[in-house]
Amino acid sequence: MHKEYRLLVINVGSTSTKVAWFRGNDCMDVETIRYSSEDLTRYASVEEQLSFRERGVLEFLKKNGIGLEDMDMIVSRGGLGRPAPAGAYEIDETMCRDLLGGKFGKHPSALGPAIALDFSKKHGLPAIVIDPPSTDEFQPLARFSGIPDIERKSALHALNQKAAARRCAKELGKQYEEMNLVVAHLGGGITVGAHQKGRVIDCTHGLAEGPFTPERAGSLPTADLLDMAFSGKFEKKQMMRRLVGEGGLFAYLGTNNVEKVQEMIRAGDETAKLVYEAMVYQIAKEIGSMSVVLKGDIDGIILTGGLANSRMLTDLIEDSTKFIAPVFVYPGEDEISALAEGGLRVLRGEEELKKYSSW
Repeated sequence: MHKEYRLLVINVGSTSTKVAWFRGNDCMDVETIRYSSEDLTRYASVEEQLSFRERGVLEFLKKNGIGLEDMDMIVSRGGLGRPAPAGAYEIDETMCRDLLGGKFGKHPSALGPAIALDFSKKHGLPAIVIDPPSTDEFQPLARFSGIPDIERKSALHALNQKAAARRCAKELGKQYEEMNLVVAHLGGGITVGAHQKGRVIDCTHGLAEGPFTPERAGSLPTADLLDMAFSGKFEKKQMMRRLVGEGGLFAYLGTNNVEKVQEMIRAGDETAKLVYEAMVYQIAKEIGSMSVVLKGDIDGIILTGGLANSRMLTDLIEDSTKFIAPVFVYPGEDEISALAEGGLRVLRGEEELKKYSSW
C-alpha cells in the first residue's frame, strides 16, 4: 500500500498558471489562473513576472486552506534548459539561472521552477521538474540535417508524449522501457516521435519541422522559403509569425480553430476539407517516417494532445497508419497529472532523481 503523498503541482504557461494539489494519485483541487495581456505587458521581461505569478499560486493555496508545510514535494513543468535525457530533475539555482536568463531560449515556463525553488527554500521541500521541453535523447543519426552548419535539435512535447506512452504500456501490461512506439502529440504544435525502449531517439521539431498544424507551417520547401525570406517583403519577425502563429490551417483558412474547420467541412466547404485532409496526410507521413526509424519493430502508434479529441481527425490518421501497428488514442494533454505521476515515482523510489547541474 503506497503512502498518500501530497504534491503541489505548478504549470506556468504564456498567459496562464495552472496549479493543483494531489493526495496520492487523486487531484484534490486544480485551478487555471488566466492573465490578460494588460496584466502581463506591465512587465518588461519574463523574470519580472515572478512575484506576480507566485502570488497567484499562494492565493490558490490560501483559498484551499493548504499550507506548504503539509506538502511532501513540489513538482513544476520544466522550461527551456540545457538539453538532457528525460527524467526527474532536482530544481536548483543553476537550472533557474539558465531558465530565467534565457541561456537556451526564453519562455514563461521558466517561472514555474523559479517559484518552486523559492517555496523549496522557505519550507525545506524537494522541488523537481519532470520530462522538460528541453529533453534530448536523440541518436547520433538523428542530428544530421544535410549541412554541417545546422544540427537537428530535439524540441518536443516530451511530458505529454512520455505520459501517453507510459499509459499505453500500462494498458498492455508492459513497461514503457521495453516497448517501441510512435507517439504523435497533436495540438497547436504537433510533434511525432520514435520511442525506442524508453528513449525518444528521433522526433520532429515542435516549431520548425514536421506536419503543418492549426497555426504552424511545419517543414517547408527550403529554396522557396529562402526566396520568400529574401524577397524584401518581410522582416524577420514577420517571417517568424508566418511560420509560427500564422501558418498551417490559419494561413489557408483564416482560423486555427479545428472545431470551426470541421464545421466548415460538414457544411460542404471543399477547400476546408482539402486543407484539413492535407494536414492529416502530413501527420500520417511523419508517423510512417518514424516507423522507419524503428525499422518497423513497433508495438503501437499513439495519438495524444488536444486535437486527439476529434474523432474525425484520429479516424483519418488511423485509416492511413493502422497497417503499421495498432493505434491507441489518448485525447488531451493532462500535464498536471503527468507531473504528479512523475513526482510520485520519485517519492516511491521508482525513478531516480537527477541533478541538472551535472549535465
